[in-house]
Amino acid sequence: MHEHPSDPLVGSTVDTRYLVLSKVARGGMSTVYLAKDLRLNRNVALKVLHPHLALDENFVARLQREAQAAAQLSHPHVVSMFDQAYNGQLAYLVMEFVPGHTLRDELEARGAFTPREALRYLDAIVEGLGAAHAAGLVHRDVKPENVLLSNDGRIKIGDFGLARAVTTTTSTATLIGTVAYLSPELMNGQYADARSDIYSVGIMLYEMLTGQQPFRGEMPIQVAMQHVTGTMPVPSDALPGLSPDLDELVRCCTEKLPEDRPADGHALLEDLRHMRATLDDAALDFVPAGAKNRGDGGVATLPGQRTEALGQRTEALGTRTEALGRINEALSSPTEFVDRRANHTTVMPAASQLYIPEDSETEPEVAHHGSKREARRLTKAQDKARAKAAAVPTKTLGKGHPRRRGAIWLAIVLALAILGASAGWFFGMGPGALAAVPDVGNKTVAEAQAALSAQGFSASIKDVFDEETAQGLVVTTEPGPATEQRRFQPVTLLVSKGPVLYPVPTITGQKLDAATAALAAGNMALGTVTEQFDEAIAAGIVLVQSPAPAAQTRSGTPVNVIVSKGPTPIAVPTVVGQTKDAAAKALADAGLAAAYAPDVFDKTVPAGVVLAQDPATGTLTKGGKVTLTVSKGPRMVAVPSFIGKQVGAAEAELKALGFVVEKKEILGGFFGTVRDQSPVNKEVPEGSTITLTVV
Repeated sequence: MHEHPSDPLVGSTVDTRYLVLSKVARGGMSTVYLAKDLRLNRNVALKVLHPHLALDENFVARLQREAQAAAQLSHPHVVSMFDQAYNGQLAYLVMEFVPGHTLRDELEARGAFTPREALRYLDAIVEGLGAAHAAGLVHRDVKPENVLLSNDGRIKIGDFGLARAVTTTTSTATLIGTVAYLSPELMNGQYADARSDIYSVGIMLYEMLTGQQPFRGEMPIQVAMQHVTGTMPVPSDALPGLSPDLDELVRCCTEKLPEDRPADGHALLEDLRHMRATLDDAALDFVPAGAKNRGDGGVATLPGQRTEALGQRTEALGTRTEALGRINEALSSPTEFVDRRANHTTVMPAASQLYIPEDSETEPEVAHHGSKREARRLTKAQDKARAKAAAVPTKTLGKGHPRRRGAIWLAIVLALAILGASAGWFFGMGPGALAAVPDVGNKTVAEAQAALSAQGFSASIKDVFDEETAQGLVVTTEPGPATEQRRFQPVTLLVSKGPVLYPVPTITGQKLDAATAALAAGNMALGTVTEQFDEAIAAGIVLVQSPAPAAQTRSGTPVNVIVSKGPTPIAVPTVVGQTKDAAAKALADAGLAAAYAPDVFDKTVPAGVVLAQDPATGTLTKGGKVTLTVSKGPRMVAVPSFIGKQVGAAEAELKALGFVVEKKEILGGFFGTVRDQSPVNKEVPEGSTITLTVV
């Protein structure tokens, strides 16, 4: 299907993540689009709910819970749930995109399947349902439209959670689903479980084998009544020669009472695989007389057996999802069906009897050594015998006396009038009348019960946690306020237990990033962060928290913390030029300690005076060390005698020894000979001045 040119979603990006590429399909509850997940770069199916559902807060909340439950299910035969969101305008689901077509498309293209092909499809469907049932999920809308066949041969079931979210949000008098596949208990507004899915599977198997649905009619109500009160046909009625085992499989799946069906998908899968293993090739590849095997696993159907496009015939059978809001009301209307063929009047059960249990007569005992299949065949034969007996007219009226016939007709008319009046009172003013559930939020339980009782409802109580409603007051009702339903149907008061309280985790002694993660895991939030110096705790460690550890508080409560900045920094004082003792005292007064490098000679700094420190500037923490270098004063050097030597050689040698040379010349120092020097032949400090007298 191509997108409508005016669809505003096509080409847009939902929540900055899902680029809508095209519209794929539209149903009774949602529109499905092909979209690209821009974050993960993959194609997904985007199911956008219709606006009237998206505006229902109760429905959106239930849908979120159902989607979360469905997301926990991972199975090769179940479409994966990726995401769910409501952004204030759109409520949508994001699911695995399965390129291909549906089982409905396959049925319309191929007609009936051979038993081998039908059982192959059924095996995958039931295996997926079994996994869902084991996880506590019930589909409620199993039909060929929800079975996806991928281009690479995979078989997957879709739309888990959506049908349940709708049926639990709306009145129980409203059915969401396809009437052609719904179980009798769903038609009656009763609780549905895994066995309701099994019933729908049995209907699908019948259709795959015969190419037509078992119950048909011009109006959905006619189909619904056949599910509730009619006798389920078996495939061999339409396909003489079909294996009785296949009849038995359809029959056990479509029993009127849920307790007579397999308990869940896993139980049915066990029976299905055992039966497939015991059927021979002739039974598995059976082709009815007059039909031709097309060689692709399907069978060209006999005249009249092609599955009709019932959704196009005034939507008679509702092969797409329909809201049958009045089915229960119609089924509950007391009506008798009279068959006047051959002057016989057969009084059938009133439609208000939605299901008539079988007679409680004792069943013949099945021999202990008989097989399970033989027992089922025997049960089936007994069922047929009872059905045949029930079909025999209970009363035959000949022409008789005219007055007698008139009296009988009068009695019938009076009975119908009484029944009609009773039904009118029941559904108009009595317990079956529709009434709106009042809004009792923030009322006491007694006040809420009184308000409900005034509308004719009875209420049960369920305690729930709530962040906003005070303990002991009503949060809301199920179904929600303003929902219309029959007065005899239950209303549940959700009474607040107050907010959920969580213990505050212990985060003192942890680094700030680890503490933040621990708070999030404990349903708390990081509050105000204050820093302070601490001489014993390293920087970045939490010193104090508030509220204290183990205190009980609401989810999301901010926890304020004080985080260590480490020890207080100390500025390093300058002690160069001070004596060794004075420098050590100055460092100690600042909270630092003096360390010493080896003393060194220095011709400019007196002995015992600090001539260098490391570090010279900056900061240290308490107890940090400053290394001092202390002067030993100038080095002492012996002065040799140069008297009688040439002044040039004497000057060079004295300078090499580190002295300063001063010359005094007599008679202009004509001869260049050292006549005298001072000092001479003694030790003097390095760098001293040596005076040479030159003649």
